[in-house]
Amino acid sequence: MTEQATTFQPDWISPPGDSIADLLEEKAWSQAEFAQRCGYTRKHVSLLINGKASITEDTALKLERVLGSTARFWLVREVQYRESLARQREFTALVAQSDWLKQLPLADMLKFGWIRKFSHKGQQVAECLKYFGVSSVAIWNQRYTEPVAAFRASNKFEKEGAAVSTWLRQGERLASEINCKPFDKAKFIQTLPVLRALSNEVEPEIFVPKLTQVCAELGVAVVFVPTPKGCPVSGATRWLAPDKAMLMLSLRHATNDHLWFAFFHEVGHILLHGKKMLFLEIKNLDDQHEQEADKFASNLLIPPADAKRLPELEKTYAAVKQFASKLEIPPAIVVGRMQREQLLAWGQLNKCKVRYHWH
Repeated sequence: MTEQATTFQPDWISPPGDSIADLLEEKAWSQAEFAQRCGYTRKHVSLLINGKASITEDTALKLERVLGSTARFWLVREVQYRESLARQREFTALVAQSDWLKQLPLADMLKFGWIRKFSHKGQQVAECLKYFGVSSVAIWNQRYTEPVAAFRASNKFEKEGAAVSTWLRQGERLASEINCKPFDKAKFIQTLPVLRALSNEVEPEIFVPKLTQVCAELGVAVVFVPTPKGCPVSGATRWLAPDKAMLMLSLRHATNDHLWFAFFHEVGHILLHGKKMLFLEIKNLDDQHEQEADKFASNLLIPPADAKRLPELEKTYAAVKQFASKLEIPPAIVVGRMQREQLLAWGQLNKCKVRYHWH
């Protein structure tokens, strides 16, 4: 991991009057002479130079005629100055809210390149608010922590809500960059065999782009996002618009059986459940929706008629490989299913599984 340089944000602000003063010095004019040429009082010129009087459109035209440059230059200089003043006031005010940063997985946000690092606490708060796309910490609480509150299955998870919200936000940011066609449920269902066939691809570099492209054609933005510290979520589904769904997967899926079951579990939420709901996959979180999504994924990967043969299947690599070949799925998915149903011990036949190395 390389160190990320701290972004420099100067705390000094140069008013347009500095440019006026520089030009007066070049021309060897006194403020009195400049005032006379412009038709202003000396007091007004002093206010202009000190940034206490604004450069209006009329003033900009006079400066263009007397000092040179263009009226546009002087107006832009004024706007930039006033913006800098407002930003400096905001940074100062945001310092009072810097304790909020302690809730966020700031170190990982920086490591993953999701935000820039600032030495000034107010600037760092502003950077994080920009990351979440909100104007204040109060709105962040309403927009990002309250929806996650429904999943606080334990006191531990309650403390991790900010990390989960941070992870979800990165998914939103990435999903917004994926151009999707309007969601088509019927076409999505028809394309499930194509998606299922992708489970046979071994390398993420091959199947991830294919998976993303196929799903985008169906109205679903698929994103893979590493989890920051304190985020125990393996996947998530939410609707970003009535015709665009986001399917998020973390990089916690070390093997192909886990990844593809998780993917089709999320697909189950998209096809079976409401568009106003947020689904987070958290260990030991069990409710009706999760059970339905589990059943959908299980039946899609190994149809019920074939699953009935699993208890009698010989517990050898050759038998599992032959069974999987007939179903046109990787042996790992069969092994994972048998392990979940306690037909195999955890760890048994794990050589069937492909271990991913996410970059």
